[in-house]
Amino acid sequence: MKILLLGKNGQVGWELQRALAPLGDVTALDFDSPGPLSADFSRPESLAATVRAVKPQIIVNAAAHTAVDKAESEPDLARALNATAPAVLAREAATLGAWLLHYSTDYVFDGSGSTPRSEDATTGPLSVYGATKLEGELAIRASACKHLILRTSWVYAARGGNFAKTMLKLAHERERLTVIDDQIGAPTGADLIADLSAHVLRTAQQRPELAGTYHAVAAGETSWHGYARHVIEFARARGEDIRVAPDAIDAVPTRAFVTAAKRPANSRLDTSKLRRSFDLQLPHWQTGVERMLTEVLG
Repeated sequence: MKILLLGKNGQVGWELQRALAPLGDVTALDFDSPGPLSADFSRPESLAATVRAVKPQIIVNAAAHTAVDKAESEPDLARALNATAPAVLAREAATLGAWLLHYSTDYVFDGSGSTPRSEDATTGPLSVYGATKLEGELAIRASACKHLILRTSWVYAARGGNFAKTMLKLAHERERLTVIDDQIGAPTGADLIADLSAHVLRTAQQRPELAGTYHAVAAGETSWHGYARHVIEFARARGEDIRVAPDAIDAVPTRAFVTAAKRPANSRLDTSKLRRSFDLQLPHWQTGVERMLTEVLG
């Protein structure tokens, strides 16, 4: 089986190269991949030629414009990467009869309330990023291709930068930190997303009726403040030289930090549909974070 993976060098894309390998022959590309196959999402139509050349049975799209604040000042580029390109991939998938696996985000919702959102909850993005990701979802559904859309949130990986690494760096340098406590979600590892992706693809090929949209995040919930405290105390317990005291991590509201894009306060996603449909148990968010920290701290 041929699999075309796009966005191979992103956090999720990197893990997907590992997770998808047992399923088939993976052609993995990124924006700047050399050679005749183009994966430049800023030129979405060039993707059509790549799909036609590879003729995959599965297309996995892990590429996106994810710079949330920057998207506010470059909406056309964000739309090209997050909406137009996925629409092209969906069109080509429909023509080939291939599956398309695409990743979306909790940012398609308005972040109101305090209950986890289900897949059919009313959307209402607050930012260009969220709006363009929603456009991408709608285009995929309209194409009538066989598809799986996994919405996730608060993604991290051991490779590259992430919130936990930033908190650790600051905790080594400063005696006091301020972290937002009124945004709630579930930190979700790129490795978990990749493993879930391989599982749902394998299952959906045998049961095509499972096509559709699913929420895929780790179990449990926390604030950015709670996330930071857990990271720092885990590192302290492992003997890291942490300068900030346990009681010197101050909780502050979102308004304490000015950003170009508005963030959803409620990033909770209800995963019951995913767990029920694919017979899955999702690990608690602390499990994945601690595994990542163990790798990072050595």
